[in-house]
Amino acid sequence: MALLDKLERVLGRFAIPHLSLWIVIGQVFVLLSAMLGLVDLGYFVFVPELARHGEWWRAISFLLMPPPAGMFGYLFTAFAWYIFYLMGSALEGFWGEFRFNLFVFCGWALTVGAAFLTPLAPTTNLFIAGSVFLGFAWLNPDFELAIFFILPVKIKWLALITWVANAYYLAVGSWPLRLQILASVGNFLLFFGRDILLTMRHRRRTMVQHTRRIAAAAAPEVRHRCHTCGKTNLTDPQMDFRYCSKCAGDLCYCSDHIFAHEHVRATSEAAPE
Repeated sequence: MALLDKLERVLGRFAIPHLSLWIVIGQVFVLLSAMLGLVDLGYFVFVPELARHGEWWRAISFLLMPPPAGMFGYLFTAFAWYIFYLMGSALEGFWGEFRFNLFVFCGWALTVGAAFLTPLAPTTNLFIAGSVFLGFAWLNPDFELAIFFILPVKIKWLALITWVANAYYLAVGSWPLRLQILASVGNFLLFFGRDILLTMRHRRRTMVQHTRRIAAAAAPEVRHRCHTCGKTNLTDPQMDFRYCSKCAGDLCYCSDHIFAHEHVRATSEAAPE
């Protein structure tokens, strides 16, 4: 974190406030322009080979590519914008403008860099938005999200589904898809890996302490301990233990010392008058 603090002192003034809002506004503008026939959405898809041949703007414009409509049409697009703005604003409020900007920029840089390994494949911004979602879910696991403003679900379960889907597509997906997933996961781990490691260590210590408490509670109780030799009913379960009525404090002795020990007197009795 010391490096981030130094970077923030030097570059913090260049951070874009409300970055998630500006990205949503840009995507809305692009979608409306495409619906009016003013622009072609194909120019907002990042293809590394085309960028190498002069269409360099694709490396930036793909951030403004609106989410796909999906089976629910533009209702899904509007919901995706709402979720991205909500979670992006929350991360910006938690980190500050500079660190949220850096988070999005690192996700962009990793995605663009990975895309050049498969230069003919198109690259989207979906997994950059996905890293914002995973980051928010890590910080707010019990946040309830109303799916399509109707069904409340805790976001940690949606994040779990996302991780499972990422693992599945890493196993069976195409290489361009795998690289985009690795870029988004790498961005998430870059900013949250240390927190995850510390949390795992804390949970491990808590589990060990809890196990020890359970073991201590379940352990047999020492009921008799010989005052002379220290034998107990646990170390010598066959031993017969008795208590001496002549010793002060009702002391316990094993069968080897019940008749062969020096009686312990109370301090007041032992002191001369």
